[in-house]
Amino acid sequence: MTIFDALRKDHDLQRDLLARLIETHGDSEERDTLYKQVKHELQHHAAAEERTFYIPLMELDLTQDKARHSVAEHHEIDELLEQLDSTEYSASSWLTYAKQLQHLVTHHLDEEEQEVFQLAGRGLENAQKTSFADDYQEEMQRLRAG
Repeated sequence: MTIFDALRKDHDLQRDLLARLIETHGDSEERDTLYKQVKHELQHHAAAEERTFYIPLMELDLTQDKARHSVAEHHEIDELLEQLDSTEYSASSWLTYAKQLQHLVTHHLDEEEQEVFQLAGRGLENAQKTSFADDYQEEMQRLRAG
């Protein structure tokens, strides 16, 4: 498995969780459970991805700008999560923020898969692609275990 396979697998999970989240209503147990799952997944993914993928990509001229841009988008996602945290589940604005989060995350994932992965694929050695996947998966396991 390469780093691209490992990241895509988690990207698919994030897309699914976000799609389910925006279908929830009001101050419900389902919304609370899904939101906590989305939040933890996004935070863990960003932390593991930055450590095991983006930091090495910042060292390559070919991928440096894209890596920095992606990390900046992680910060935008964090800001939206903070907005959601400070909004009541029952407020109409909560769903608006959740949809903004879905849009931002989807844009970020699409950009990664369509642009960053292609550049990184050219800039990284095959051994790096598999070792980064191992590092990423280990880091995600550690973070998910909490």
